[in-house]
Amino acid sequence: MTTLNRKIKFGQIGGGQGSFIGAVHRRAAISDGKTELVAGAFASTPEKAIASGKELLIADDRNYASWQEMLEKESALPPGERIDFVNIVTPNHAHFEPALAFINAGFNVVMDKPMVHTSEQAAQLVAAVEEKGVVFGLTHNYTGYPMVKEGRDWIKNGRLGTIQRVVVEYPQSWLLEKMEDQGAKQAEWRTDPKRSGIGGAIGDIGSHCENLVSYMTGLEIESICADLTTFVPGRLLDDDVNVMLRYTNGARGLLWCSQVAAGEENGLNIRVYGTKAGLEWHQEHPNWISFKEDPKGPMQVYKRGNEYFGEAADRATHLPFGHPEAFFEAFGNIYMNVTDTIRARLVGDEPTALELDFPDVYDGARGVKFIEKVVESSQSDQKWLSFQ
Repeated sequence: MTTLNRKIKFGQIGGGQGSFIGAVHRRAAISDGKTELVAGAFASTPEKAIASGKELLIADDRNYASWQEMLEKESALPPGERIDFVNIVTPNHAHFEPALAFINAGFNVVMDKPMVHTSEQAAQLVAAVEEKGVVFGLTHNYTGYPMVKEGRDWIKNGRLGTIQRVVVEYPQSWLLEKMEDQGAKQAEWRTDPKRSGIGGAIGDIGSHCENLVSYMTGLEIESICADLTTFVPGRLLDDDVNVMLRYTNGARGLLWCSQVAAGEENGLNIRVYGTKAGLEWHQEHPNWISFKEDPKGPMQVYKRGNEYFGEAADRATHLPFGHPEAFFEAFGNIYMNVTDTIRARLVGDEPTALELDFPDVYDGARGVKFIEKVVESSQSDQKWLSFQ
């Protein structure tokens, strides 16, 4: 195997002053020690963009006032000096245009979810990725947890039998009050249809639920029956979501996500039941996964970092057992696999299946379609809406 004798270089769009998720991405991307942030257009206004870059100690000649300037000047640099990928962490409405432009210019892209606002935009990104052959990663970070990967292996290997039932929940309480009217930046754009898109809670956290089920089980949605609710008076988008799901293999699913569930913090969890056994995983206790084989035996709790796990979980584990790994490390695992894939392609190698283990443009397109179909179902008088 050929070795790349330099770090992978990236630039960031968005993620400047006042951004929570931008800092998470930066920390995650460099966590393997083989990736470095060298450029950026960190905000939507030139003044804030430049100021943000200075705070991050970006060199003046690569601290850009806009993503358009970044694209032009990075494209003019020779390979090996220009960025190897661009990281897009803007609010949702500002994803599509820079993503398409950088893909068409031949740059690899890693971006936050949901990918874009519409299926039409998603189709354009899929076509561009296929035409240009670039690496495209989507940061559904919960797929980066070792225990999620282990549960996926159990399901793929038939340990649970044929999957019959999936229950996925994501309760939060941070929007129980109308935070968007109180100067809360994160609430302002997430509850604004022009910036967030047609879905509120369904787009922000429901998309994680859909992706987690798809990643772990491989099940394909046949039809849905959805009910979106806006509990906070005056809010423009949904803040509570209930979805019943039918899958093409005959399995049934329930999805509930809420940003107005009093007392909850970030309670993403999933339960999967097959004809032989079941599993359960909670994001707030991410280093454990439960295996249930009732009535044949007691529930078993598997703990991260032990020798009894498979290759994917082992690759995603960076500390010995008993030393907790969580949110940042899960993000880091997405970036590790994306950058290892980019590195392999730069030296002419084929990425391995483990390196290619990250959400891609097709997952992003399916997620956008899911949001659209849930909204459509909730607005329809039809009981079940086809997902095909």
